Amino acid sequence: MAHPLPGKLAAFLVFFASGAVLVLETVALRLVGPYVGVSLQVTSSVIGVALAAIAYGAWFGGWLADRFDPRRLVAGALVLAGIATAVTLPLVRLAGEALRGGAVPGILLLTMITIFVPALVLSAVPPMVVKLQLADLRRTGEVVGRLSSIGTLGAVTATLATGFVLVAALPSSVIMVGLAVSLAVAGVGVAVYLRQAPKTKVVAALAVLGVAGAALSVLAPNPCDVETAYHCAAVRVDPANPSGRVLFLNAAEHSYVDLKDPSHLQFAYTQWIGAVADLVKPRGERIDALHLGGGGFTVPRYVTATRPGSDNVVFEIDDRLIDLGERELAVREGPDLKAVAGDARMLIGGRADASADLVVGDAFGDLAVPWHLATKEMAQEIARVLRPNGIYAQNVIDYPPSRFIRAEVATVAAVFPHVALIAPPAAVDGKVGANFIIVASQQPLPLVALAEHLSDSSDEAVVVVFGAGLTDFIGGMQVLTDDFAPVDQLLILP
Repeated sequence: MAHPLPGKLAAFLVFFASGAVLVLETVALRLVGPYVGVSLQVTSSVIGVALAAIAYGAWFGGWLADRFDPRRLVAGALVLAGIATAVTLPLVRLAGEALRGGAVPGILLLTMITIFVPALVLSAVPPMVVKLQLADLRRTGEVVGRLSSIGTLGAVTATLATGFVLVAALPSSVIMVGLAVSLAVAGVGVAVYLRQAPKTKVVAALAVLGVAGAALSVLAPNPCDVETAYHCAAVRVDPANPSGRVLFLNAAEHSYVDLKDPSHLQFAYTQWIGAVADLVKPRGERIDALHLGGGGFTVPRYVTATRPGSDNVVFEIDDRLIDLGERELAVREGPDLKAVAGDARMLIGGRADASADLVVGDAFGDLAVPWHLATKEMAQEIARVLRPNGIYAQNVIDYPPSRFIRAEVATVAAVFPHVALIAPPAAVDGKVGANFIIVASQQPLPLVALAEHLSDSSDEAVVVVFGAGLTDFIGGMQVLTDDFAPVDQLLILP
């Protein structure tokens, strides 16, 4: 029987190792998000892979502890986990470019690369410590129960600290490097305390791995200029237009802004929204507009530029994205443009009835969709806020077989009596993925004028679907509600 560890040291090792696993699990969502999104499938994959790593690590750690002196294993496990954590960052960034998209195999593989090895090694530590503490078989239950409780407390503490503090304060890369260094330092400290000096060859091999991980971290592409609590954001200059800026969120093109011309709409879907805005009131006349999602503030700036004196309120959940817009995308808040940081579903409840001529929903991406903004209950809130002749324009991105957009049109149509859909013809036919704009109102829509305006203003071939054609497009899809909104499955599963 190996000599027991001091009780406080044993408690620290179990608390620290268990907590480190949950730091990895929480940060893993941030690391893979720019490449595969933040859908329910991604979250489930991270949780599932982490649990698998914990299970196999605990089994493997117990197996090793029964065959070798755990005192010679614990320090090495911590150092090895630190190296695996350091190497994770460049591996994810290199592999993420090849696995980009929402395909399930890519999600699972990238998640495995992100968390499995370091979590497995860390999960081997608690059973090793338990073996060292079992000097008295009459106290087996007490020892196992106490250390198991301490491990759970470590996991809970790390989850809360990472989610509420670390992610909000530090980039994911800094968290990962800090965790790697902490694990390595802890491992060296335990080795010194236990007087377990590793062999020279082992030290050399670990040093080489550490240097390789650092080199890869420098060379690996970083998709973020700014990492916020919600997005990996980057702003790039348009090579064809010195004043043009493209905002990337989670490595996908999100917004285009012309710093010199706020009325310029580059992306086709923004041109369609601009055409809808022109139907509310003619250019030059002020309107009251509410924008659910800010992004690059392209449409809010367009409304301000084309309708002086308008009241533009933007609900943007990411306050650092607002800061980025003000710093690099010529967003200027004032009497005609106000940005409010917060969740649109929460904020819209404080908006007065019949207070908007136009509501623009542009909070959905192609890899991340906040489902609570896609339900019938949310559509009812929007209907409450709109004036009787007001118009709701919602941007949705979907791909064949277009199950989400069809369900979302059905949902909006369950609240608004007059609904139309703007989209490329091939997308309506289910042949390609695209942006779709749902247009809804309590009053009949000026569909002829809308079609004419789109033909003049859109750079892309587009159709307006309504009436029987829209009913055929919906095809019996179920209305989404707060109680049932499987948005992620509709987007990914055939």
